[in-house]
Amino acid sequence: MFATGGAAAGTLVRADGDIPVDVSRDPAREAARRELTKPMYHENDPNPLQQAVNDFWDWVDELFGAASTAAPGGTIGLVVIVLVVIALVGALWWRLGTPQRIPASASPLFDDSPRSAVAHRAATEAHAAAGRWSAAVQERMRAIVRGLEERALLDLRPGRTADEAAAEGGRSLPTLSADLLAAAREFDDVTYGGRTADQHAYHRLRSLDLELERTKPHLVEASFGAAE
Repeated sequence: MFATGGAAAGTLVRADGDIPVDVSRDPAREAARRELTKPMYHENDPNPLQQAVNDFWDWVDELFGAASTAAPGGTIGLVVIVLVVIALVGALWWRLGTPQRIPASASPLFDDSPRSAVAHRAATEAHAAAGRWSAAVQERMRAIVRGLEERALLDLRPGRTADEAAAEGGRSLPTLSADLLAAAREFDDVTYGGRTADQHAYHRLRSLDLELERTKPHLVEASFGAAE
């Protein structure tokens, strides 16, 4: 029981005459915080990883909720928009190819220590036997170009790139021109574009190398002389 007699107006006095303790807001909040930090209140709380996952999905839910209210047709409209965007990205990827692919090599095909086509082929086989397909593709392309130079189908030019070699070699071997250009692109993708070659890519270049050795060049001057 509380009484007000003998006390100032507005002050509560307990029946035993003691004035109750008046706790301000900040200390009361701090006392409640300390009370809630006791382990007994957190026995069923999720661990930090679970809490982070829960917070992430809450954020995703809020994000999609806000987007669905702005998209025509609500949630269904948002799903349609996402599918259309994915389809457009897929179409561009299919049309333009993997990003970062450099269409033309910017560096010479060979280094400062020239080797024969036989030496390049030996290095190729060693890389292939070890499963290093990217290195095998690079060496096979060098073997192809060196072989064309040794057959005098290409002039000896140290600064030549793979694309230049393929374009020039295709003039003497027109039936394999497209294959040479494809091999040069494969070399560029591995060497400059950051792609990783596989066994199939290596075998395509190996087959082309063997086919080039069996193919006779197209001699333009001889054709003109026969026509006259």
